[in-house]
Amino acid sequence: MTGMLREARFMLRDRGALLWIALALLLSAAATGFGIAEVREQRATISTLLEEDAKDRANAIAGQQDWGGAAYAAFHLTYAPPSDLAFAALGQRDTAPWLHRVRMLALEGQIHEADTRNADFGLIGRFDFAYMAATLAPLLLILLLHDLRGAERVAGRHDLLVATAGTSARVWLPRALVRFGGLALAVLLPFWIGAGIEGSALPKVLGASALVIGALLVWWLLIALAGRVNAAPSVVLTTLVGIWIALALLVPAIARAAIEARIAVPDGAQILMLQREAVNDAWDKPKEATMTPFLARHPEWQAWGKVDKPFEWKWYYAFQQVGDMQAEPVVTAWREGRLARDRAAGMAALLSPASLVERGFEQLAETDTQAMIAYEDRVREYHAELRAFHYPLLFRNPAYDPLVFGNLPRYQPLP
Repeated sequence: MTGMLREARFMLRDRGALLWIALALLLSAAATGFGIAEVREQRATISTLLEEDAKDRANAIAGQQDWGGAAYAAFHLTYAPPSDLAFAALGQRDTAPWLHRVRMLALEGQIHEADTRNADFGLIGRFDFAYMAATLAPLLLILLLHDLRGAERVAGRHDLLVATAGTSARVWLPRALVRFGGLALAVLLPFWIGAGIEGSALPKVLGASALVIGALLVWWLLIALAGRVNAAPSVVLTTLVGIWIALALLVPAIARAAIEARIAVPDGAQILMLQREAVNDAWDKPKEATMTPFLARHPEWQAWGKVDKPFEWKWYYAFQQVGDMQAEPVVTAWREGRLARDRAAGMAALLSPASLVERGFEQLAETDTQAMIAYEDRVREYHAELRAFHYPLLFRNPAYDPLVFGNLPRYQPLP
């Protein structure tokens, strides 16, 4: 304990060390603040759209005279609200849609026409807390610890300090531990405050804190090994920065490129075009070409499946679903391809502490690939609920009563 207090006093007189710790605190506070602002904006957007969505749907239905027209005019809001830890790791919410307004029309086109990808974020990643803790904090730790031994060698005090202390560990361990603790506290303190503001669950906060400390411990080990080399501090620093560039920047970039080249995934635009072509072509085909595959999927409507008129709403919505059915193989390949890439990325992350920490944060924050695919699956489930509500009205065609729409299924996001 005496050694720790001594080293703490020494560090307080080291302007360089204080600068790096203060910079860590500033960057962590900025990343946490940006994250909180973003998730609050997303929640405000959802809240506003929920109010407007209900009004818009009521107005749209009020102007209709039949079941098919009401189904066509009504939009339904679906969304994936940010979790209580999403402020720390926005993850795939930057590259995958988290909000859709869907209708009773073919669904896959509605899902894939929304493209929120940002090319800049795709290359460098959003500056959130996960990125700061995984990528920037290790660099600051290198700047803090790289010259602990080298500076004393240059000053000619290294051997004297070791001889006086008795063992090398009594000299360098307290000094490194004080600086390590100062940096870890500077990184985590704004995160803890942000978690308190956002009401984050304690197990998630503890898990995220353990990720940060664990990753910094790995980097501390690398720094300690490099510091044992009898070389000038500048050489040690150059070596460690090179290792940081390789593990934090190059390995993730190379792994991502290799995974995308190895695992083919259909393009969302391909799904969109396939589904739209299937729907557009249905206008020119015999009615049986639509109703036969539709009734095979929905045999419960076989007794009402005959289409006698040039246009009937039940036929119109049937070929909308048939369009989705024709796109199903590509949609399945697209979904499974993304999951395969995510699994491969998880294996590649074992080579990069930075990637491992970011993936851990995304899983805790429910902003990873699996969470966004789960949202898309929930949208499909809700669309099926809408179809189950409308099909009895469209096929049996009872007397039109807009009060029936008071029982429309309400979208419930995943817990």
